[in-house]
Amino acid sequence: MSGSTVSALIELLQLSPHPEGGYFRETFRATEQVQRGGATAVMRAAGTAIYFLLPAGVFSAWHRVRSDEGWHHYEGAPVELHTIDPAGVHRITVLGRDLARGERPQHVVPAHWLQAAKPVAQSDEAPGFALCGCTVSPGFEFSDFEMPTRAALRAAFPPLAAIIDAFTHA
Repeated sequence: MSGSTVSALIELLQLSPHPEGGYFRETFRATEQVQRGGATAVMRAAGTAIYFLLPAGVFSAWHRVRSDEGWHHYEGAPVELHTIDPAGVHRITVLGRDLARGERPQHVVPAHWLQAAKPVAQSDEAPGFALCGCTVSPGFEFSDFEMPTRAALRAAFPPLAAIIDAFTHA
């Protein structure tokens, strides 16, 4: 699909630029509140949902949130969803509709895991974007969002320098 299709989706879905890359719009915020535990207990919406659009050539940079995040693939190119768990294990899950190729329409990233994503074209006819949704529980707050620097990630996970560099901005 063309850049005009991406522009049309941004306009039709009323998306805004996201700090990690791509475009988003919150579509749901639960009125029910839950308490997030830990040393500094805080109240959060029970859940939130967004549209998330990644145009071709754009990536979602390494980041983590303090909640579980469910990704849902709606339309367009498959998405490589990269994760690094707290022990430093890197995994790739491909979100998409081609189940026979191992793609899956949804995947949950556990709380505190690093995550990054990019659309992957499998042919010249592949769409030039990926439209996904993300559902976060307890609900997303930017105060629970962290996007570490390339230097911090390389220091924490030296063996993963190449994949860290691929999904961080210099």
